[in-house]
Order: sequence, then structure tokens, then C-alpha cells
Amino acid sequence: MTPSLAHILAFNPISATDWINALGGFAVLGVCAIIFAETGLMIGFVLPGDSLLFIAGLKTLAGKQSAGVTSTVHLSLPLLLVAVPICAVAGAQLGHYLGARFGRPLFDKPDSRLFKRKHVDKAEEVFHRYGETKAVMLARFIPVVRTFMNPVAGVLEMPAKKFFMANLIGGIIWADGVLLLGRLASNAISADKVDKYIIPITFVIVLLSLLPIVFEWRKTKKAKAAGTSGYAAPDQDSVASSGRHRSR
Repeated sequence: MTPSLAHILAFNPISATDWINALGGFAVLGVCAIIFAETGLMIGFVLPGDSLLFIAGLKTLAGKQSAGVTSTVHLSLPLLLVAVPICAVAGAQLGHYLGARFGRPLFDKPDSRLFKRKHVDKAEEVFHRYGETKAVMLARFIPVVRTFMNPVAGVLEMPAKKFFMANLIGGIIWADGVLLLGRLASNAISADKVDKYIIPITFVIVLLSLLPIVFEWRKTKKAKAAGTSGYAAPDQDSVASSGRHRSR
């Protein structure tokens, strides 16, 4: 077995590190293509999103000294910061178009390895709970929901202009934010030793992805509590006075 064949067989399609290493000199183009597919195609939810952006940002210092080790792979941070958000926004626009074009039948299919009805239901739940604009922006930070939110917004007839503005803002914040987070981390983690830290890195990314939902949940809970406390119980004097008037 040749080394190249061994590498092919060892390739993990859900590993962001494997994707970047396999793409080599075409890594920036590959990152853009994967982000486009993850946000624009319903089968894209199996692709790495957050972790891919984080590790791409981590490798922008590759080829330079990072944590005392020199790496041979180099990704251009300025190019990523421009190209990736464009692809993230374009992919989501495609998802919205497909949802608006084909409507509910787009989701009328039996569960399979690449399609689960529960993913659509979760996206719809987020859409209705937080409203159109906020849901589209928040979904960027929620794995899987990020993929299904766009066609769901189209099926539920979210206006194209309104969707575009929410998509644009959310796409830029998510894509560039995670890339820059990876770049900052590269000062402490050697780019060629990402594999050693991939599990804790992925865990942290998942936690960060859930923070917007946690904040929104707490905000909603406080609002409900405040609304409930606004209904004061009638005092005894009022009850007694009401009873006297009825007795007359």
C-alpha cells in the first residue's frame, strides 16, 4: 500500500484538519467551497463548519514561527476574511431560493442517512421562537440548524430583501469572527500540532456556538417572569367592596 493511498483511506470527511491538509495549496478555495455547501445544500450539514473556519484561521500563521514550531502550510488571512463571508452568504442565499422555489415539498421525503426531519423541525422552532431576522442571524452559530434555516426561511416565505440583510450581517460576523478567533489562538497553538488539540478545540467551539441560544433563552425566561409578575392579585379590601356591591 502506497503512502498516498494510505492517506486517502485515512481521510475523515468530518475532520476540518484532514480537509485542509488534503487540499494543500487549494485550501482557501476548498474552505470557501465547503462553507458554501454547508450553508446552501441540505446535505452540507455533515461537513465541518465552525471547526473548519477556526482551524483555517489557526493556520494563517503557518509558515511562520508559532509557539516555537514552523509549519509548512500557509493560508492567507486577508483572502479568507474576504472570500469566506462571500461564500457563506451566497450559500445561504441559494438555500433560501430553493426553499422559496420548491416550498414544503422540498422537505417531504423520508428520513435517510443524509436527511432527518428533526433537523427541519428544529430550524422551524428557532425561526418561530426568535422571529425571522434574529433566527437567521442566530442560526449561523448553531451547527445543523445553520444548514436548514435558509431553506426553511424560504419555505416560510421570509421576504428576500429581509433575508438578505439578516444573512449578510450574520454571515460576516460568523465567518470572520471564527476565523479571527482561530488566528488569535495560533499565537499559543502550533498550526502543525492542531490534531493534538482538535477535541478540546471542537468542544470549546460547540460551547461558543450555544452561547447565543443560552442568552436568548435567559432573556425570554426573564421576560416571561416579568410579564407574570405584572398581574397583581386583587387585595382583600377590593374583594370585600365588590362583594358588598353585589349583595345590594
